[in-house]
Amino acid sequence: MRFENDVELYRTIGANIKNYRKKSNISQAKLAEDVGISLSYISKIEASGCDKSVSVSVLNQIANALGIEITKLFEGDC
Repeated sequence: MRFENDVELYRTIGANIKNYRKKSNISQAKLAEDVGISLSYISKIEASGCDKSVSVSVLNQIANALGIEITKLFEGDC
């Protein structure tokens, strides 16, 4: 996988988090609680205009909470 710029990367990650969260029928509040981050942080990550970087540690915790491999967050389609 290759991303032209950081914004494309962040938007892909955010969209994948949102899609996998919805497939798992988990609210943003529940995911934030499970991961140990704020609801507003999850909201910002998932926002379609997101340009917010996310640490690998947080991505790992999100992937674990969603029951997916971390690599799924970087895929073009989920």
